[in-house]
Amino acid sequence: MRIAQPEGTELAFSLPANADGILPDRMIAAMEEEGLILPAFPFVESQIQPASLDLRLGEVAYRVRASFLPGPDTTVAERIDELKLHEIDITDGAVLETNCVYVVPLLESLALPPSIHASANPKSSTGRIDVFTRVIADGTRRFDMIAAGYHGPLYAEISPKTFPVLVRQGSRLSQIRFRTGEPLLDHDELEDLHAHERLVDCDDADLAGGVALSIDLSGEGSGGFVGYRAKRHTGVVDIDRRGGYAVDDFWELIKARPDGSLVLDPGEFYILASKEAVQVPPDYAAEMVPFDPLVGEFRVHYAGFFDPGFGYAGAGGKGSRAVLEVRSREVPFILEHGQIVGRLVYERMLAEPDTLYGTRIASNYQGQGLKLSKHFRAPT
Repeated sequence: MRIAQPEGTELAFSLPANADGILPDRMIAAMEEEGLILPAFPFVESQIQPASLDLRLGEVAYRVRASFLPGPDTTVAERIDELKLHEIDITDGAVLETNCVYVVPLLESLALPPSIHASANPKSSTGRIDVFTRVIADGTRRFDMIAAGYHGPLYAEISPKTFPVLVRQGSRLSQIRFRTGEPLLDHDELEDLHAHERLVDCDDADLAGGVALSIDLSGEGSGGFVGYRAKRHTGVVDIDRRGGYAVDDFWELIKARPDGSLVLDPGEFYILASKEAVQVPPDYAAEMVPFDPLVGEFRVHYAGFFDPGFGYAGAGGKGSRAVLEVRSREVPFILEHGQIVGRLVYERMLAEPDTLYGTRIASNYQGQGLKLSKHFRAPT
């Protein structure tokens, strides 16, 4: 199946007949070469990930009165004009304050063919510092979802919840995946994949609706600690600064309780880890999906993409824990060790990526246990 521009000019970029899968790194690069992805500036090193593309902030952030969706027949720019309080030049860096809503035009826009659709998610490091971010497109009714055939700009809605953050033009808070067809594995396919690849390191894996992940509150293997609780009234976190901050200045360690429980306080932000170690085989990708809110008064604010090779032995992993960003809702809620808090769904890749998530591309969280974002120095 050849992909053509609307005016009928045939492109060299092509997909196999009846293509069904997530596009890998080399095909994302080919999309840019053929004008299906339109960056304002050339891609930078590591911007193309094994199964996704990092999206970069543009030069201005608009402080708006409230979050919004443009809806049909309306552009994001039109809604910004109606709702903006002021605009901030972030070319050389600016601080985004907590509990404010900002909208930032991205440096990447799209000219998708009818056969390719896309979805976005926060990057892992974004979620782990409690920065709520979503991607918006013109005329859309849903956040983070880009319809097949979309031609137009992309925007990031950003709202820091715990720490004020310093961002600048080129900062990367979100990532986007491109799909063709319906690559999601059904229950039988997921069971077959687990039988061959052992997606989680437990003998009684719950695969109903995706691979169930439960919370680890045992403290085993982490010095008797089960997680971190964010401190209030801290300094600013520079989004682009690696290893620049002492853990103690921003986080409190949470010790394991003898009964394996943890009381979540309303409004507080926690970093916890899954009991299960996860792996993603090279020709698949995974995504954390929303968990049923009826099972408890908490939510998992997660960065949902798991790239091919995550936790995979051939890519330098031995199974990697899923790190979970957790908040209680309006009331205190007790989590118990082993309680299910999320599910991973698996999707087929259209082809195996040239480079897997892992040590060769200095992936931040390969082989991770309970781990904070890359912004914080490892304890010595």
